[in-house]
Amino acid sequence: MEGCAAAIHSALREVWGYTSFRPPQEEIILDLLAGKDVLALMPTGGGKSLCYQVPAVASEGICLVISPLIALMKDQVSNLRARGVVAAAVYSGMHPREIDRILDNCVYGDTKLLYMSPERLQTPIAFERIRKMKLSLVAVDEAHCISQWGHDFRPPYLEISKIRELHPNVPFIALTATATSKVREEIADSLELQTPSRYIASFARSNLNYLVYRTEDKVGKLLHILSQTSGSGIVYVRSRKKTREIADLLARRGIAAKAYHAGLKMEERNSVQDAWQKGSCRVMVATNAFGMGIDKADVRLVIHYEPPPSLEDYYQEAGRAGRDGKTGYCILLYHNSDIEKQIEGNQQRFPSMPEIRRVYKALNLFTRIPPGSGMGTTIPFALVPFCKKYDLPVTRAYHALKILEQDGWFSLSEAIHSPGRVQFKVSKEVMYDYYLRKKELEPLAKLLLRGYEGLFTDFVRIDEGTLANRLQVTRETVSNQLRQLAADGIIEYVEASESPQLTMLRDRVEDRNLSIDKQRYQLRKDRAYQQLQKLVDYLGHDLCRENFILAYFGEHRAAPCGHCDLCRKRSRQQVPDKSGILAKIPDGGIDLKVLLREFPSIHEQHIQKLLQYLAGEKLIHIRLERVFPGPG
Repeated sequence: MEGCAAAIHSALREVWGYTSFRPPQEEIILDLLAGKDVLALMPTGGGKSLCYQVPAVASEGICLVISPLIALMKDQVSNLRARGVVAAAVYSGMHPREIDRILDNCVYGDTKLLYMSPERLQTPIAFERIRKMKLSLVAVDEAHCISQWGHDFRPPYLEISKIRELHPNVPFIALTATATSKVREEIADSLELQTPSRYIASFARSNLNYLVYRTEDKVGKLLHILSQTSGSGIVYVRSRKKTREIADLLARRGIAAKAYHAGLKMEERNSVQDAWQKGSCRVMVATNAFGMGIDKADVRLVIHYEPPPSLEDYYQEAGRAGRDGKTGYCILLYHNSDIEKQIEGNQQRFPSMPEIRRVYKALNLFTRIPPGSGMGTTIPFALVPFCKKYDLPVTRAYHALKILEQDGWFSLSEAIHSPGRVQFKVSKEVMYDYYLRKKELEPLAKLLLRGYEGLFTDFVRIDEGTLANRLQVTRETVSNQLRQLAADGIIEYVEASESPQLTMLRDRVEDRNLSIDKQRYQLRKDRAYQQLQKLVDYLGHDLCRENFILAYFGEHRAAPCGHCDLCRKRSRQQVPDKSGILAKIPDGGIDLKVLLREFPSIHEQHIQKLLQYLAGEKLIHIRLERVFPGPG
């Protein structure tokens, strides 16, 4: 084990440039290297990825990472390659030959980490190649997705345990940031973890202040909060329209703010996020599409302008404040009509079977996939244009699609920028003959060959705009010529895309034959109402906000946090009058810390303020951390 410890510290230093691990990273890694399964619940930003990346580098073989977040996978692969670690990713929207090459490299090459979306894991080719790989470790990220009681259930996660049949002795690590005790048990059972080591980080964040305000004037309250605080912040709202409304309102009041939601073009999303990261934009007004993978440590405020649907969502989003360890404020604004809207929203989240069939029928018309086929097909899919084309209410169509996704009919990925990719299919000799017949395509083909290496062996990323500039033609001309080269069998061409991707996980059936798992549907419906009720309980709670959240996640603490709105209110009510303070101060004075301990049930901040008041009135004076009676 000493040799293992030395190896992982060497990898941490040489590859990542760190001199030490955060707790409990080292213990987790050593357990994995000893062949033990691990279930780790660590907060977002707590260094989960190093728990599998370091042992992957320090071991022989490949670490297989299952993750539902394509953008995050691509980002991690890019970062690993920049550090000299051979990594690859397989996800929806890739060309079959591209996937085939990556999997071959994992079997016969020197790949250390293979990231794979759970949908791609379901394909026969994936399991056949995984069987041949020398796996060192299987890492399941966002492991709560395996639980039907989790807040983001994804049916393909239920297939992950089949890897056990191929590699029974390879250790598994399941990682998540938010999971109740019930969800944690379902993760362990579904992944067939063998007496796993459990690392459950505390959900307590002592630097965060949880505050709830019931108000009929949310705009006024929001403006007051922002005027009384400093630092960057996030304001979460429940609709795309509301992001623009609130961002514009703040901008008119002199507060630098921008709107962010999943419907923005990738270029605009990157632009507003970059402005916020660099500080030229103070406030990001966003839907829940904003936040995953955001690495900004100095967020001082996370304000929920409307309640989210569950405490899991609230904790995860609020937890983006104060990651630098300094004070952060997590503020939730609500009034009674918000709860009524949430109840109505829950009803919309579970449409009737006729509504679901109507959306499925429209989807089949959209994809043009014939009955009995389509499994594994991936197509670009944008919700709003789809709904406009088939005259569907956007919200109800979205929820019908989510029901079908949770039932395993298809998967919907987030919108990501996927650059164009090209690979030549023919020899140079065949290409020269082709030029003689189609002279108009010769400049583009030659430019590809001169400008990019490896085109005959691998898919290579291209930029259609750059090619257009060099050829002095339009981008559309380049795209059309690339399509023509592909149609003539000269190249394989994967077009650039910024759309979400829809991947069929089953063959299409006739609309009248569509069915869903009624028990699973009812389970999800019951769960949604239970989650909403817990959120309502949180809003109406009267003891300690943080302790309520901790108890929800199965963690119990006797002492109140002392700094949520409820604890502050109670402290104000319990602060003694000035005679009560003066009675505790003898003629010879008293050490300030000792005096504070005389009032254990009152938050220190309130005692300090009262002491400042008494000093201002010359009833006491403070010198060298001691409190004396009378003027100094």
